[in-house]
Order: sequence, then structure tokens, then C-alpha cells
Amino acid sequence: MGLFPMFLKLAGRRCLVVGAGGIAESKIESLLRADAEVTVVAPYGKPSVEQWAAQGALRWKRRSFETADVKGMFLVIAGTDQQSVNHTVAVQARKRGIMVNSVDDPPDCDFYYPSVVRRGDLEIAISTAGQSPALAQQLRKRIDGMLDADTGQWLDALGNLRREVMAELPLGEERKELLHKLIFREVCGEAFCPSRRMAQEEIARIKTQAKEAR
Repeated sequence: MGLFPMFLKLAGRRCLVVGAGGIAESKIESLLRADAEVTVVAPYGKPSVEQWAAQGALRWKRRSFETADVKGMFLVIAGTDQQSVNHTVAVQARKRGIMVNSVDDPPDCDFYYPSVVRRGDLEIAISTAGQSPALAQQLRKRIDGMLDADTGQWLDALGNLRREVMAELPLGEERKELLHKLIFREVCGEAFCPSRRMAQEEIARIKTQAKEAR
């Protein structure tokens, strides 16, 4: 099966999770992390869901699923421990053209939850197209062990330096080459960062060459 990999911007988007137990808990957490507007439908749930509801992080309808619950949703997660309920949720979502994930039931999924390695804004997602979540989790652990704990901070500094370079140099091969050089260097957020100094010197050189060529 061909899958299209992408990262969705869910901030402010209405997302529904049917279920609030152990199966749905991690799904709810991932939506909250993405700043989605989350509605949970379930008669009862895990303490963490209780806490999120008490904090106002999500809306909780403490009852069983109703067809109207999917109305106006951008994304739907069917995460109960009852396959028949999950299937009903999936059918109702699809009738309205809403993407749905039915936990542990690949045929009823429009998308899959990947195993994710996170370091700040760095996210590495691993999918097996629903064939072996266990393998995806094992690969996630391997990759997680390869990355330093401060990789997220390094990425932030690299992003700031990239913006500085892009503000100074026009789109072209020289800018591309400089940005690729920087990812192989130690970059920090300090003004005296050697990589920043190198970038500034390279920018000055490129600008001088451009003036001389006129």
C-alpha cells in the first residue's frame, strides 16, 4: 500500500477522540501536544484524561458515542476497546469526508500513528503501514539512543542561524552550500558561536565577489 508521509498543523483544529482509556490516552496526548482543539467522548477514562479536562485542555462528553459527535471535526480517532464501536465511528466519519484512525484496525484507518522520536522541534516518524507497530517501536528506540539529549537546542540555534543567512543571501547555490556546511558544524545560540562567525565571513566573501562581478 502506498502511503503519503506528512506532518499536519493541527493548532486550533477540532479533533475528536472516542474513548478515554489506555488505548486512547496516548492519542489524546499527541493531539494536545499539537495544540489541537480536542473533544473526548467516553463514559469514563484514565486519570490523565480527567486531569486534562479539569485543566480545560480538552472538552469531555461523558457518555457513549453518538453519530452527531463527528459533525464539524477535522480529524477523528476511534480509540475504544470495542471494535464494533470503533467501526461505527469510522463509518460515520467517512460519510462526512473526515479522516479517521481506528486503533488496531488498519482497514478502518485513513492514516496511521507513527512511532515518533522527539528532540524539541526535531521529529522523526516511523511507520510500518500498520503491519508491525512493534517493529516501529523498536526502531524508534534505536534512533532515540543515537540522538544527543540537546539535539533540540542545537536545532533551535541552527534554525536561527539559517534565518540570518537567508536574510543576507539571495536564493541560489551559494546559499544552499553554506546552509549545508552549517549542519556539519557545532552551532550554539551565543553571539560568539564559531559557526556564526564562519557564516558571516562566508556571507561577506560572497557579497564581495558579487560586487566585483558587476
